[in-house]
Amino acid sequence: MIAAHADWSTDPRKRWVSLARRGAEGWRAAAPVPVGDPAALVAALLAEGAPVAIGLDLPLGVPRGFARGRAEDGFVSFLRGLAARPGFFEVAATLDQVSRDRPFYPARGVKGMTRAAHAQALGLGDARGLSRLCDRATAERPAGAPVFWTLGANQSGKAAIAAWRDWLAPGLARGAPYALWPFEGGLHALLAPGRAVLAEVYPAEALRHLGLVLRGSKRARADRAAIAGPLRAALAARRIAADAALSAMIEDGFGADAAGEDRFDSVIGLAGLVGVLDGARPDFVPDDAAVRAWEGWVLGQVALPRG
Repeated sequence: MIAAHADWSTDPRKRWVSLARRGAEGWRAAAPVPVGDPAALVAALLAEGAPVAIGLDLPLGVPRGFARGRAEDGFVSFLRGLAARPGFFEVAATLDQVSRDRPFYPARGVKGMTRAAHAQALGLGDARGLSRLCDRATAERPAGAPVFWTLGANQSGKAAIAAWRDWLAPGLARGAPYALWPFEGGLHALLAPGRAVLAEVYPAEALRHLGLVLRGSKRARADRAAIAGPLRAALAARRIAADAALSAMIEDGFGADAAGEDRFDSVIGLAGLVGVLDGARPDFVPDDAAVRAWEGWVLGQVALPRG
């Protein structure tokens, strides 16, 4: 089996993927490399003839309120149809431009704008309506960013645009052999040679699953290097053996450039994905029809939102 985790960004220079291959003695992981053309990357992995599981640090799903009343039967068919709707991905500059056919907002910072106003423009009630169940705060972590919000450091909308518009929607439209978890079934049931199973994996969530605590900031090389020992132990606990290049990168704090945090996240996400593949974490999805059809879930997460 092949496992991969890609840390995503609108800037291709900050898209890094970590790969591991499973053998009789466990997993062998390599140092992160640039994603490049994601379709070509997946095709190359599938050509090896083994089942492929890929974690993605980006939203896969839309809020249930946004999905209500749509003609499609779920997120996968909705996403496939976006290949013919490029205007969907044009970020609205003002609230009067926001609609169900143009939900991403805002194009730039505007004084007085709020997520609550954004939600109202989409007919989703208050700001809570922008979030999927898996985006909301739990007892274990703070809230994640809403799918359609595109401003600030805590946002995931731009990554969704880059991946959905440029890769996933056109790939699904032309029949690429992708299966999206959890919309199309359980993780292990979907794994098969010739198919890439794609799942939403959050490095910040995976960090907790691994029992790791990062002091300071993941943007600081020294703080990433300080966690080298615990990270090595966590990988060993997951039966993941790092090759020489990855071992050196871990000790080095993943480099001094701006992409160091992305390389770090790709390794953490990979370990989180492997944990579910090998049963250290459950393949849990809430028994909720909207989650399974439209909203999706974060792989390995078992904590439900507060309240």
